[in-house]
Amino acid sequence: MPKYPQLGSLTDAMSAAVFSSLVSRLNTEGETFPLHVGDTWLDPTPTAQMQALLTQEHPDLHRYVAPHGHGPLRRALLERERGAKGAPIKDDQLLVTAGATAGLHCSLSAMLEPQDEVLVLAPHWPLIVGIVRACRGVPVTVDVLDLLEGNASDADAFLDRVERSLSPRTTALYLSSPNNPTGRVLPKSVLEALVAWAARHDLWVISDEVYEHYAFSVDHAHGAQFDPERTVSSYSFSKSYGLAGGRCGYITGPKALIAEAVKVGTHTFYSTPTMTQIAALHALRDGDEWLSEAKAAYRSVGEESAEILGVRPPEGGTFLFLDLGASIERNAADPHATPGLLGVLEACADRGLLLAPGPSFGPYPEMARFCFTCLEPKQTLAGARLLCEILD
Repeated sequence: MPKYPQLGSLTDAMSAAVFSSLVSRLNTEGETFPLHVGDTWLDPTPTAQMQALLTQEHPDLHRYVAPHGHGPLRRALLERERGAKGAPIKDDQLLVTAGATAGLHCSLSAMLEPQDEVLVLAPHWPLIVGIVRACRGVPVTVDVLDLLEGNASDADAFLDRVERSLSPRTTALYLSSPNNPTGRVLPKSVLEALVAWAARHDLWVISDEVYEHYAFSVDHAHGAQFDPERTVSSYSFSKSYGLAGGRCGYITGPKALIAEAVKVGTHTFYSTPTMTQIAALHALRDGDEWLSEAKAAYRSVGEESAEILGVRPPEGGTFLFLDLGASIERNAADPHATPGLLGVLEACADRGLLLAPGPSFGPYPEMARFCFTCLEPKQTLAGARLLCEILD
């Protein structure tokens, strides 16, 4: 029991800089390429931009709305869920949250007892391990990178990995598709097999689908379609509609879990900012053309970046996951260079380029993530060429 001035140990294992610890080292004398954070160069559809929200049209713009979400947005989301997915979702199965990050926190808080384990398929979104720890759980990384990059349709191989990580404390399975950071999309057969495996072991399933609209070369399957009574799905207007600064997302799931998640949300962020929810509503109503154009643009720049870097093109999402092992090995011959991945990332920062380090995504000390949507395409492709030059 820590006493003043000591602090609790919960945050000891959390990183304060999951995307890059080298921002302060970035050489800003010339053109810079901050390709480490997952964002978009695109502004939202015009009616969803903050300057378009007029108080006279939205008299409640600066007031609280219900903790579970603004009524008009909730109705639009329910209509979308029923129409786009054919899911029999009801009003008490949806919670609007302050970004998908808050939605996942609410979900895990409702699921976990202290020291319960969550199997996290890796490579994974960096913040999920910290969220599990913040909810007093234990993240257990399950490395499936070789499967995603190899025979991704081998459901038995995925099941073997999760089975080996199972313990009496296992409570939930977390997966993301399209995957951040690899750009791979889980085949429907694999997703179905993983959900069925979770059912056999009485586990929750957390299906992170924030990149659902950006599946390029293969179809995206929704986890909840296989077992809606145990699956919580997470979505984000940040990724879908270019509203990252607005912090608006939502989760869907079983009635009992959502009821508890509402309690957690009420006692953390209370309610998602009203103006953000109104912007999200406009994005839903008016953003179909924007979404279609964004998807085409993302796919184009993703494939061009992959060609420049000599890697497999993304199946979805907004990232490439790069193996820097050869550059790390060459760097080791320089006695003045920092060893390991950090030395290569320092060399990039010294040239004005930032990547997200592989260890933020799992056990990947020789990998780095490249975001191909955070800068305009011309600048992104210039960054890819510069990276090739730095990596020789």
